[in-house]
Amino acid sequence: MVTLKKSLNLLAAVIFTASSVFSYAQSNAQKLEESIQETGQSIEETIAAVEGTEHVEGEKTQAEKVQDHITHHLADDYSFIFFSDEATGKHYGFPLPVILIDNGLKVFMSSEFDYGNKVVEKDGQHYKLYHSKIYKTDAAGTIEYDAEHHPTNEKPLDFSITKNVASLLFTTVLIFLMFLSLAKTYKKGPNNLPKGFARALEPMVLYVRDEMAIPNIGKDKYKKFMPYLLSVFFLIFLLNLLGLTPLGFNVTGSISVTACLAIFTFIITQFSANKDYWKHMFWMPGVPAPMKLMLAPIEVLGALIKPFSLMVRLFANITAGHSVVFGLIAIIFVMKEALGTAGAVGIGFFLSTFLVVLEILVAFLQAFIFTMLSSLFIGMAVAEHEHDEAHH
Repeated sequence: MVTLKKSLNLLAAVIFTASSVFSYAQSNAQKLEESIQETGQSIEETIAAVEGTEHVEGEKTQAEKVQDHITHHLADDYSFIFFSDEATGKHYGFPLPVILIDNGLKVFMSSEFDYGNKVVEKDGQHYKLYHSKIYKTDAAGTIEYDAEHHPTNEKPLDFSITKNVASLLFTTVLIFLMFLSLAKTYKKGPNNLPKGFARALEPMVLYVRDEMAIPNIGKDKYKKFMPYLLSVFFLIFLLNLLGLTPLGFNVTGSISVTACLAIFTFIITQFSANKDYWKHMFWMPGVPAPMKLMLAPIEVLGALIKPFSLMVRLFANITAGHSVVFGLIAIIFVMKEALGTAGAVGIGFFLSTFLVVLEILVAFLQAFIFTMLSSLFIGMAVAEHEHDEAHH
């Protein structure tokens, strides 16, 4: 009885409180509605005033200019630009070959676009460089847009030597020259000592062999995959290091390049796999039959996720590193008024130098991780498994 009485008292208190709140809300509803109407009228008057004035687009702020510069650096381009004169609008660098297939082969230098300011005419066709892409246009260079402001102009088949392609070719030649003397030394005899710069390369080659290939693939099978592992390690490492130079390389920050490297790892893994690998993927030994049916799609999905993780990890880390380095350098320009020239230069130089040193470590670390995981995936595919049938 006492419990029931307490419950009734609690219910009565709740109802009283709710009724009070409801009455208060109802009494203020009209005031709120009037306030909303007044606010709506003031907003309409403000919009009308804004629409009645002429909108003049101002110049970009220093922060917007920095953001545009960072975006331009991260994106691929048809020319190398080392620096630009903002006052005159002149760019200092060199152009690259443009190779288009559009009713025939068309080859010319990207300097004819004048960094997007001119329309190029070849064999009656007109082309315009717009936001680092080449579009077919009319003689005036008209770009048409859809509802979301995306260009709808047709694009020719593009086989141009862009900045990323030129960077890859340069790095490939550099690797070839670096290892030419080392290869000649090993060709003479396995016990010969390399000389010159090749002596600095040998410890890294041994590191890839002893710390990645042999532990993950095995002594009996690692030699077959050493050319690929060495190539991908030094390619990523050198591209990352060159990306910290004023040359403006950002090859490993391109998702298409990292996707290509990941696909190579995937293809080598799948075509080198033995029957045990496929058996573990589609018919897992040692588990009940119903679980095998459930595990098969998960294993297939896992095989597809592995190269995807390789691709995204390398792309995201390098892109983030370049963005942060450029952001810290931009302090010199953005904070010049607040800190003064000496203060902005000092802070920007200190932070960017510290981060560049850290990026050198990241350059090696990303090459190490990609090569280590590639060797691990290959080792999982070629490993031999001895199954005890009685145990199953």
